[in-house]
Amino acid sequence: MDNPNCSTEHKKYQHLSSEERHIIEVRFNEDKWTIYAIAKSLGRPYNTIKNEINRGTVYLYNGKIARYKADKGEEAYREHRKNSCRNYRCLETAKFLRYVEDQFFDEGWSLDAAVGHAKANGLFSSKEMVCTKTLYNYVDSGLLRIKNIDLPEKLSRKTKTKKDRENKRKLGNSIEQRPDIVDTREEFGHWEIDSVIGRKAEGESQVMTIVERKLRESIWIKVRDHSAEAIDEALSALIDQFGDKYNEVFKSITGDNGSEFANLSQIESKGIAVYFTHPYSSYEKGTNECHNKMLRRFIPKGKSIDDYSADDILYFADKINNLPRKILGYRTPEELFEQELDRIYAAA
Repeated sequence: MDNPNCSTEHKKYQHLSSEERHIIEVRFNEDKWTIYAIAKSLGRPYNTIKNEINRGTVYLYNGKIARYKADKGEEAYREHRKNSCRNYRCLETAKFLRYVEDQFFDEGWSLDAAVGHAKANGLFSSKEMVCTKTLYNYVDSGLLRIKNIDLPEKLSRKTKTKKDRENKRKLGNSIEQRPDIVDTREEFGHWEIDSVIGRKAEGESQVMTIVERKLRESIWIKVRDHSAEAIDEALSALIDQFGDKYNEVFKSITGDNGSEFANLSQIESKGIAVYFTHPYSSYEKGTNECHNKMLRRFIPKGKSIDDYSADDILYFADKINNLPRKILGYRTPEELFEQELDRIYAAA
């Protein structure tokens, strides 16, 4: 009897009862109900009934006839239950546990010290011992004379709690103050800035990377070193390239709290908004981070940027900006950036 309109709610995470097993036996063997129909009538998932029938099936007459037996299913269920409970090895490790307790109370040893000493000196075989983590589980479960209150280190340690990170450096406006229109990428002119170093050495050159959020146009410029002054010079020169239209090209810039961006807020005097991400939150300027990985295709980590000329860096940026992007409808950042510049200067 299949009843597809049955609306009985499923009993999830509940074991089958003996009564239900006998109902399955009658309906499956005698009434010839389908597994689906039995499951619906009992309010059980289909797989629960199917698995139960597989476990409780016996083969009669030299395997020619298969029949489900409720008693067989119950027997298989109870056998499985024997192995489903948590298995404590307290009895077979009783001697070792007494040793740990004695060392803890008499000598002031830690649980791990007792385990380590016993292993190092072969005092017990591996079957007679449990590991340090298990010992602490036994303490939590009350299976030892040692209690949590006897473990001063455990009580004194603070558990990790999640808390909002705060800017350690207050270089300027937090990214939390950034307008929503920047997040949605609907408007051109909002950039993310970062720096990429090659070899970690004093006075090494670096690359200033700045990426437009909407079009993914990436500008990479080699600067003399990893200093705020070097970034200031490179960024000011870049902005000046766009003449009196720079405010339409650069509406906002988002950077991190690195020391090289210590003076970044100064460009707000030019009418460009500046925001800073939270510490250790590189995902907040993920577009730039993604393009920095592209730069690593040309300059691997540990490779000195001094080995590359400024023209090399510009060439690398051109290669990336002329890659068609799926997110841009397979157009290139360079193509769309040129269109934006044409629009801006045509309005003059």
